[in-house]
Amino acid sequence: MNSQKTISGFSKLSKLGKIKWLVENFFKDPESVMHELKSYWLENEADQKLLDGISENTISNYPLPLSIVPNFVLNGATYCVPMVTEESSVVAAASSASKFWMERGGIHAEVLNNLKIGHVHFYWGGSEERFAALFEPMRIKLISESKPLVDSMEKRGGGLKSVSWKSFIAQEPGLFQLFVQFDTRDSMGANFINTVLEQFSASLQDFFKNQDGLNPEEREVDVIMSILSNYTPDCLVRTWVECPIDALGSFPGKMDALTFAERFYHAVRIAQVDPFRACTHNKGIFNGIDAVALATGNDFRSIEACGHTYASRLGKYQSLSQCSIDQGTFRFWMELPLAVGTIGGLTSLHPIAKRSLEMLENPGANDLMMIIASAGLIQNFAALRSLITTGIQQGHMRMHLNNVLIQSGATEEEKKSATLHFSDKTVSVNSVKSYLEMLRSQRINI
Repeated sequence: MNSQKTISGFSKLSKLGKIKWLVENFFKDPESVMHELKSYWLENEADQKLLDGISENTISNYPLPLSIVPNFVLNGATYCVPMVTEESSVVAAASSASKFWMERGGIHAEVLNNLKIGHVHFYWGGSEERFAALFEPMRIKLISESKPLVDSMEKRGGGLKSVSWKSFIAQEPGLFQLFVQFDTRDSMGANFINTVLEQFSASLQDFFKNQDGLNPEEREVDVIMSILSNYTPDCLVRTWVECPIDALGSFPGKMDALTFAERFYHAVRIAQVDPFRACTHNKGIFNGIDAVALATGNDFRSIEACGHTYASRLGKYQSLSQCSIDQGTFRFWMELPLAVGTIGGLTSLHPIAKRSLEMLENPGANDLMMIIASAGLIQNFAALRSLITTGIQQGHMRMHLNNVLIQSGATEEEKKSATLHFSDKTVSVNSVKSYLEMLRSQRINI
């Protein structure tokens, strides 16, 4: 172990102190790296301080582009949807699919339920029958002693919605769980839920300590943890697109609408029966979902974890989206658990997240659920449309062409020439580099 690369008290160093230690111990050109890291700081010190406060041990900013998807018609309303992503083809594909469905009635969505879930996990030595007999007075105590914490949320129409219990004794001796459902309205609600659950933990322990009629063994309870679950199957949104098959139009390679619809249906079916394909299929859905979640300051990691768990709810990992062809109508839809917020947390702190929500006309959590889920659906539509017609690489690599040209140090003149040259050709890193070498050799020989 190199002692120069370890440190005690790093968090207590100033921002410049952190950078100085880092560049001197981990980079070959400390001065250049320090200058580069500082070049990404915001000029406005107050704004930079705000960003620094979002995380720990911050040394610089990591810029990503903020893009928009226009022509996004959802439930009759027209949006410009913000996206933050590093994958160039995502926004282009979503924009193309948005316009496609704008001309065919738009996207539709509805929220089916919006309950969040939390648990208190604990070990107790009594039987399931004994716990069932004790549960009603316990439940009354839990609700009563948490009331000061939920009053404010209840005034907004949310709060504590149900308290039940589960036994895992068959799998793990002595293991029980309080299963609690919440409505957190327009906030994601993590802090609210965890605060209430920790109060439940204290009330639970007090109940077993002081309840009449318990033997010494029944008074012993070991609370392991009190925590929300990111799996929220009762916080569910449905989104869909549909139109007569004939209205789908025609596609590359002279593919007619019925052939397209049938191939699309089979592409979805493959993702329903093959988990290898389902993984990539669902990743395409989250290309759209994550980009909007990030732009609006929501936790895309919890959204993905929940979505992938939901995709496995029937005992096998499979497609989140579905397709049908029935009586001349093409329908493509998805049901997805999606816990998001529009107040509190990063949504109220990050300046661009606030502007993104303003761009969406300051939606409530239910509206944002529908927007984000619909972004995932049309992203999935765009990917499948490419896969079953031209293939994914033609469009993807064309969007990637500009990145390759930049990495190769192409001039503006070379970029224009390469864009024209590859307009009807498959793009690869090697083919672009070979083309640039050819252009440059011609220039030298002139």
